Amino acid sequence: MFGLYKYLLFLMIVLSLNAGTKEMSIYDFNVKNIDGKSISMSEYKGKVLLIVNVASKCGFTPQYEGLEKLHDTYQNEGFMVLGFPSNQFMSQEPGTNQEIKFFCQKTYEVEFDMFAKVDVNGENTTPLYKFLKKEQGGFMWMDAIKWNFTKFLVDREGNVIKRYGSATKPAEISEDIQKLL
Repeated sequence: MFGLYKYLLFLMIVLSLNAGTKEMSIYDFNVKNIDGKSISMSEYKGKVLLIVNVASKCGFTPQYEGLEKLHDTYQNEGFMVLGFPSNQFMSQEPGTNQEIKFFCQKTYEVEFDMFAKVDVNGENTTPLYKFLKKEQGGFMWMDAIKWNFTKFLVDREGNVIKRYGSATKPAEISEDIQKLL
């Protein structure tokens, strides 16, 4: 009887300590858009998101076209693509944020939301990408981003559902997006 009492007391203490903690989601982060304005990711609550680290001088750069097509196809159903330029892979995104914005709009008519250049790996990894990688590790649970155009699919509640490698074409993600819409 006394052992059960100790156990219940211990359980009550543990539950009370955990009562105030909340699961993190992407909505807990702030980022800068391509124009330098601070944006709370909570602005995207209720949307299905595809978060992509992008680059303008990469063999995968033509994926901008497929990303824009996904955005156009599903945006009225609550889907958005979010592009985060990164220069960490063979300096394939060397320009300024304004040069990147101009390139994306002129070359691929990108209308989805673009953000300021970020680090996706290393000691200066932006907090959002630390979170994305923690939630969906890569090959053999190694969380490092291997290359440009790695994609993270996020549901309407801010949960990171799936990670896709660079070689995964945007059109190949369409079915997974439809399931979340």
